[in-house]
Amino acid sequence: MDTTVNTLSSLFEQLGLPSSDQEIEQFVLAHRLDESVSILDADFWTDAQRQFLHESLKQDAEWSPIVDDLNVMLHH
Repeated sequence: MDTTVNTLSSLFEQLGLPSSDQEIEQFVLAHRLDESVSILDADFWTDAQRQFLHESLKQDAEWSPIVDDLNVMLHH
């Protein structure tokens, strides 16, 4: 059984993005989304990143809460 606790930093690592607190903050500030744009439709994701996010949300996977947190951050 996997007891790893997923964090925003580990999500960024999974997406192949810089994952320090400062790098995450910079990413969020540089990639704000309009309320009408879904996190999955954002133009800054690679196909692989978009697929991972999509599958995480679709399957209500262990990553879903963290993806939801990122979604809120990008829309603030």
